[in-house]
Amino acid sequence: MMTAAGKPAAQRPGEAGVSAIGQLGALGRALLRARGRHRVLAISAGLVAVIAINAAGQIRLNLWQGDFYDALARKATGDFLVQTLVFLAIVAVLLALVVSQVWLLEMLKARLREWLTNDLIGRWLAPSHAYRLGLAGEIGTNPDQRLHEDARKLTEHTAELGVGLLQSTLLLASFVGVLWTLSAGVAFHWGERTFTVPGYMVWCALAYAAGGSALAWWRARPLVRLNEALYGREAELRFGMVRVAESAEGIALYRGESDERARLGAMLDRVIDVMCRRAGGLAQLTWVTSAYGWLGIVAPVLVAAPGYFGGDLSFGGLMMVVGAFYQVQQALRWFVDNAPRIADWRATLTRVMALRDALDHIDRAARPDDAVPRLTVSRGDAPRFELRGVAVRLRNGEAHVAEGDVSVGRGERLLVVGAAGAGKSTLFRAIAGIWPWGRGEIVLPGSDGLLFLPNRPYLPPGTLRDSVIYPAPRGSVMDEAARTALSEVGLGHLAAELDREARWDRELALDEQQRLAFARVLLHRPGWLFMDDAASALGGTERAALRATLDRLLGDMTVIAFERNGEEHAGFPRRIHVVRTAVP
Repeated sequence: MMTAAGKPAAQRPGEAGVSAIGQLGALGRALLRARGRHRVLAISAGLVAVIAINAAGQIRLNLWQGDFYDALARKATGDFLVQTLVFLAIVAVLLALVVSQVWLLEMLKARLREWLTNDLIGRWLAPSHAYRLGLAGEIGTNPDQRLHEDARKLTEHTAELGVGLLQSTLLLASFVGVLWTLSAGVAFHWGERTFTVPGYMVWCALAYAAGGSALAWWRARPLVRLNEALYGREAELRFGMVRVAESAEGIALYRGESDERARLGAMLDRVIDVMCRRAGGLAQLTWVTSAYGWLGIVAPVLVAAPGYFGGDLSFGGLMMVVGAFYQVQQALRWFVDNAPRIADWRATLTRVMALRDALDHIDRAARPDDAVPRLTVSRGDAPRFELRGVAVRLRNGEAHVAEGDVSVGRGERLLVVGAAGAGKSTLFRAIAGIWPWGRGEIVLPGSDGLLFLPNRPYLPPGTLRDSVIYPAPRGSVMDEAARTALSEVGLGHLAAELDREARWDRELALDEQQRLAFARVLLHRPGWLFMDDAASALGGTERAALRATLDRLLGDMTVIAFERNGEEHAGFPRRIHVVRTAVP
């Protein structure tokens, strides 16, 4: 993003909180207002129920362990067989719950991604938002990465981490009481004295988990910034490759392959540099997480051993204590186990919320400078177009009409002329409402349709019919009307290809694309047509023929054309001139 003086502008902070809680709160409020919230809430409720039942099943399984190992210790064959059948019943229920949880979790991921992606796309494709985002500096660079990959990762990580946290919380709530009670069986002998520590095993589990979590977060925090940087660099590399593919012909004609290879190589080097630094961070984190996991195998046995060797705790009781300690430890170690994913989740949350907040405050994010005034664009009651004291702000100056205020009535033809760089295209964008920086008032006609033709028309992917009728929905224009419009603008040879899908923006030459844009004019029949060098690829004779076609078929349409010179435009009785002036 550039300031009015041509200097880079600092990216402005968003208004959504920078903390994870503030950002999640903003997303949660948006979800509760969304149309598809009922499906997300129903799936979430199902997950909570399944996880709660699963926690109850884990408690029953822990109680079974005591009975089972006591039967083994007594060598009671009958009790052993009974406990085996009990185990199969418990496992069958737990298996059904696990399968249900997996299905519900995947459905939650899908529905969350559907909501978030639609939410972001809706903000991105609000009128002129996508264009203005491109002027907003770093936040507007490669938004596809944030809309697609970051949104996917955020929803998947949120669902997985949320379910895991809930499961761990319920397990902790269920087994802390069990472990506290079983801790009474762990007795310590000091000479002839025997004593117990209330909740001994619980305190050991808490201390072990707290130490591991603190170490894990200490090593995981740098990964948040590294992940953010990696996703940004990956987006740059992917965009660079797409740009080369889109410009392959020009690169081949200039023999520029070596330059492009060097450019892509530099982008790849930046990606690899971040990946290497990230690898070092993950390795350091793995020292903590792996050591924590291996020590967790023997930790409960070690802390419960005094009670077993002292004779107060049976083997079955020991296994119950170890099992309960393991369940509590599994719940408490959630953060340690998920530290890398939490860092990744935090990075994607920051990137998605930065984009979302920038789109919510696009005018503030994209304006060239805080001191630049804003144009006023309004709709008048009369069929008249007016420029009142308009001066459009440019990067290093401003553009205004030399003749002063302008008023154009219905059916008139006005030619707006200016030298290269004078600001004609910027004035064109200001009239279209996508460039708001400047001063003065633009009054658009209150009735009749308006159509704006840029120099290079946009051709959407799909069939030729989709390109001809754009932006009207499919089926709104009869095929015969589309064929007639193509023939009128000199594209009759394409009339039989309405149903063929192709990259028409690549397949058609610029002059054919511009002709196709005029076919749209004939189909949509606007009352007011604004053109920015819309026929620049056509020769003088061809322009005259197109102008004659418009006069014949849409004679009452107002035409305002922005051109570099007016020598070939005899059909425009009125002309005004755009000039550029410096701004102190």
